[in-house]
Amino acid sequence: MRRLLPALLVALAVPASAAAFTNPQIPGLQVALRAHGYDTGPVDGIVGPRTAAAVRKLQHRAGIHADGLAGPRTRAELGRLGRPLFGARTLSPGRIGWDVSVLQFLLTQRGFAPRRLNGNFGRGTAVAVRRFQRAFGLAVDGIAGPATQRALLTGRHAARRRRSPAARRYVVRPGDTLAAIARRYGTTVRALERANRLRRGAIIVIGTRLRVPSGDSHVTVTGVPAGAVRSSIDRWALHYGVDVHLARGLAWMESGFQPAIRSPIGAWGVMQVTPATWDYVETVLLGMAIPRTADVNVRVGIAYLSHLLREFRGDERLALGAYYQGPASVRRRGLLRESKAFVADVLALKARM
Repeated sequence: MRRLLPALLVALAVPASAAAFTNPQIPGLQVALRAHGYDTGPVDGIVGPRTAAAVRKLQHRAGIHADGLAGPRTRAELGRLGRPLFGARTLSPGRIGWDVSVLQFLLTQRGFAPRRLNGNFGRGTAVAVRRFQRAFGLAVDGIAGPATQRALLTGRHAARRRRSPAARRYVVRPGDTLAAIARRYGTTVRALERANRLRRGAIIVIGTRLRVPSGDSHVTVTGVPAGAVRSSIDRWALHYGVDVHLARGLAWMESGFQPAIRSPIGAWGVMQVTPATWDYVETVLLGMAIPRTADVNVRVGIAYLSHLLREFRGDERLALGAYYQGPASVRRRGLLRESKAFVADVLALKARM
């Protein structure tokens, strides 16, 4: 539910007399336009007249209404460099796209310039990411996940923490899944994937030795008892008629019951609710303003899940896929590979929670 950024983030309807302004997505647009032969001036993250004119020129040649807005149709004309927007996925070597261009630009802005600014996550970009991570107190793995992307956007160093206990080692047994192992050791599937450098949805082989990061299933990172979070989930699941175990599985998959987690694009809380989804639930589903608290975050996420279950006629796979991928995308394209892995993990957690 946190992958898609509103098109407003890349609106470029700027008259020539308007003051230039910055937007973290704009370098991705400028790199893509330059790669297609359009003159945007320097890649500087500034929406000025030259960038806006280049967008209109592209739209005119493609037969799109030349409104200067880099919406989905316009970005589609830019090919692989026109998608996805920064913050929609974890970035690792071999990735190509708009978000890689933004990553390279932000690294340059922070003083860790890669060799090229071309939207291709090559060796130079991986080296720059590692240098940035080391300097900002992050896990040094050369992969730009949520924590690295957040630090690039905010410029904030990771908080110093007490040395955590050594990670456990676990040998995969028949019937094991990452979701079940994560639940057993009080961690999350994503943490396991990062600790073992596994691709999303990767199959684990019997006999594989996994590194299990330290976790505590009783207390969240904010000091809020996990039991209080679970109680909130159960209460709102019953209120909206959602299977309690399904709601728990989704919440654990999204955040590990951590109320303070926030993604680079603003999804936050136990249910990882995006600002756009919050507004939709608040104005359409509930019809009233609601406070932004941890408990209400759970309410909003479960209310939205209930809505998706109704929309997809009780099909849990499609509803969960829509929570992750977006309902319009699911109706148009079906479940994407990454969404299928997400759904499988949530359903595995449902059976155990």
